[in-house]
Amino acid sequence: MDKQPTIDTLSQLYKQSLGQSPRQIEKIPAAGSNRSYFRLTDYLGKTTIGVIGTSQQENQAFLYLCNHFRKSGLPVPKIIATSSDQMCYLQTDLGSRSLFDALADGRSRMGEYSPIEIALLHKSIAILPDIQVIGARGLDFTKCYPQPTFDATNISFDLNYFKYCFLKPIGIEFNEVTLQQDFQQLTNHLLQQQYQTFMYRDFQARNIMLDNDDNPHFIDFQGGRMGPPHYDVASFLWQASAHYTPQLRNQLINTYITSLKKYIEIDTNTFKKQLNLFVLFRLLQVLGAYGFRGLYEHKQHFINSIPPAIQNLRSLLRQGICTYPYLNKILTDLTNLPQFKTQQPSTDTTPSSPLVVRVYSFSYHKGIPQDETGNGGGYVFDCRGIHNPGKYQPYKQLTGMDQPVIQFLEQDGEILTFLQSVFNLADAHITRYISRGFTNLMFAFGCTGGQHRSVYAATRLAQHINQKFGIEVHLEHREQTFKQTLAARCDKQ
Repeated sequence: MDKQPTIDTLSQLYKQSLGQSPRQIEKIPAAGSNRSYFRLTDYLGKTTIGVIGTSQQENQAFLYLCNHFRKSGLPVPKIIATSSDQMCYLQTDLGSRSLFDALADGRSRMGEYSPIEIALLHKSIAILPDIQVIGARGLDFTKCYPQPTFDATNISFDLNYFKYCFLKPIGIEFNEVTLQQDFQQLTNHLLQQQYQTFMYRDFQARNIMLDNDDNPHFIDFQGGRMGPPHYDVASFLWQASAHYTPQLRNQLINTYITSLKKYIEIDTNTFKKQLNLFVLFRLLQVLGAYGFRGLYEHKQHFINSIPPAIQNLRSLLRQGICTYPYLNKILTDLTNLPQFKTQQPSTDTTPSSPLVVRVYSFSYHKGIPQDETGNGGGYVFDCRGIHNPGKYQPYKQLTGMDQPVIQFLEQDGEILTFLQSVFNLADAHITRYISRGFTNLMFAFGCTGGQHRSVYAATRLAQHINQKFGIEVHLEHREQTFKQTLAARCDKQ
């Protein structure tokens, strides 16, 4: 059995290809991949990315696709060197700022994106057809992994993932045969038109890197294959935590279609109808993944992603897109489960409750925030017992709203356990306040400087309350002089 490559293997590859040993090797925090990423720095400060994979076939697919796309003039990294067994390789460093990072403020504002953030979204989705069409020209799809095309087997795997990893553990009863019949119809409709385009498969904001001029570059396409272009649009625009409004989604779809029409003759209305089917399929696939990673593996990030995904599904059902009777019934039952029912917004234009929740972050050095309402109700939580990113130089100038700090805190995990108890307490208290018609409630999170832990915790609680109860939330990071209002969700439908 071959030895698994190590950092020493990567360092040797660097020396062989660049003529010197790296001055520094820094591990880059992992996302959803099994691959390990490192930033290698030379003595002049120039950086290179090193990758250690766990699957030779997956590495081979990425290396082939990356070299092919690069020759086609597409904005992807350049492969600098590859080990003889192709288990590790070096590529150009595209920086540390992804589109996901650049959109962090808009997500924290529950989908109220700035003009700059919206422009980045349009710029990114406008390039997608280049990858799908130009990237497919001369591409040997047999080199794709784990399969060359998007087909019925692929769809069946994902629908069964949803059925067994989400529906069953969540407690939904269903007739296996009847549901399978609707799944077969959905499969037929998804495959009714054949495209010779490259399907990125994992086209999402985390896989789009931005250079100093905000030009997008693309990574992590090793799971791509021949398939319909609609899939990538659905993946990008229906990401659960992005909170894109229907209006913004439609604008971005139009930008995409305009760009796609440079290469393919398509009817806009027909494309959008077919896209709706891929959105439905993609939401089922995503819930299957959240079920496995969250309900089975108990990973908090995926558990937290389930409610917004259910809300996306609920919105889709309201549009009448799911025309498969039994599947529609099962999905309606799912969205009406008690643990998800509080997600449903009122059809009225006024909030169903007069309750306004105020959430603060603060520094204990400057005292606990005063209750301006005179109500006197609420909680103060001390975050100082949680591992502090502010002790480390890379995070000193950042706040709990910046992605590197968020990754530090979530990977450490201590704050997630802390917040789960806070969420349970807050949910019970807010439910009681709503039932009694109270109008004000306050939550405050303090830490040493009011910059990292308290800011992260306050933001997460504000988002949780707004998503779950649909009521107005005022969020203030006192030491950061930043205030915002998360409007009741029924005002935003």
